[in-house]
Amino acid sequence: MTLDHAVMMLAGSLVLIGAALTWWVHPAWMWLPVLVGLNLFQASITGFCPAALLLKRLGVRPGAAFR
Repeated sequence: MTLDHAVMMLAGSLVLIGAALTWWVHPAWMWLPVLVGLNLFQASITGFCPAALLLKRLGVRPGAAFR
């Protein structure tokens, strides 16, 4: 698995988890998918992604987008 795939998998998982927690636990959990979406937006503009840095330190091999 490359870093690009890992970042997309992490983001998608956090969005789905946040939506489920919003539905079943409390509406305040809506902030989780909102923050993930904002981070994806800023990463597409700036190229800086904190999740990519963390996953890279954990040893996930680089992909095309995050080197």
